[in-house]
Amino acid sequence: MTTLPVPPETLARLSPLAGLGEDCLRQLAGLAKVECFAPAAAPLNFAWQNKTVYLLKGEMKLDYPSGGMKIMVGGWGEALFPLNRSGMDPLRARAITDVEILWFDANVLDILVTWHQAAPLKPAQSAGGTSGADEATDWRALPGIFDARQLTVGAFASLPTAHIDSLLASFQRQPVKRGEVVVRQNTPGDYYYVIERGRARVTREVAGTRVELAELDVGDAFGEEALIAETARNATVTMATDGVLLRLANADFVRLLREPLLQSIPVEEARRRVAAGAVWLDVRFPAEYQHDGLPGALNIPLNELRDALPTLPADREYVAYCQTGRRSSAAAFLLSQRGFTASLLADGLNALRAGELIST
Repeated sequence: MTTLPVPPETLARLSPLAGLGEDCLRQLAGLAKVECFAPAAAPLNFAWQNKTVYLLKGEMKLDYPSGGMKIMVGGWGEALFPLNRSGMDPLRARAITDVEILWFDANVLDILVTWHQAAPLKPAQSAGGTSGADEATDWRALPGIFDARQLTVGAFASLPTAHIDSLLASFQRQPVKRGEVVVRQNTPGDYYYVIERGRARVTREVAGTRVELAELDVGDAFGEEALIAETARNATVTMATDGVLLRLANADFVRLLREPLLQSIPVEEARRRVAAGAVWLDVRFPAEYQHDGLPGALNIPLNELRDALPTLPADREYVAYCQTGRRSSAAAFLLSQRGFTASLLADGLNALRAGELIST
């Protein structure tokens, strides 16, 4: 068996993938796999469970538990649909010729189709409360936070389907000019933002000196830390170009994103997960961590977490903690928003230490 890359044009011929759009298909290609099998006397060695499977090339004989049988020819007719679209995996599969099989995780296609159908081209409210067809946002084409990977393995993969329409309808469009300050350090948090058009710079004042932290582009989100941790803004965001922002009011952010997506777990569950291989993530300052950090914990202060995300192994689970749960809640949301499996220790180290005192 060999594995091949998946060209987006291959996906565009399959049903129902053809309706997802060029950008989505290009991203989806990175989530698909193509495997090749030679003709064999024995049943084809392929695990069908929890997969959506297509036959791209070659001929294959499928036997079903009901007693039915089909000869499938890749690339046309019934092979343009999933081989197991009826919800019933074949009992046996035999490669008659050399074959190529394309497959996804079973949830991927369903999630993408759901978002595609629930998030059509529609107007977003303007900051003044009005909307119009000339201001419609094509949510499906917006990269970054709305791309295929975010919808399938990122924060939105866990968003209840019923919230999709409410979430998108609650965003307001805000035109912005180059040099305009959108978020100012040390002011209260009020909105969560996604960049629809344009670029922005993130800076922080440290001991009277302005330090540039990052540049944000189309699809990037900002402003969530202050809303989750209920603290003041820890940085300033200034537009580097003219553009358009999509903003979500604090109350809507909490109701539609924070509460459904943020997983808070008690001490014993956190310990169980760490024992099973999860990583303690201490998001306090190094001096705090050195004083009473948990053994084996990884220490990345919250204000450094964004820059550190590319260095974190994506196949590990993270249990974030701080003293009270405020900073770790923001950290867990940032992680999940970037596709990591993350939770936070409920009530932080205070709860853990209190449990230790009670048990002694």
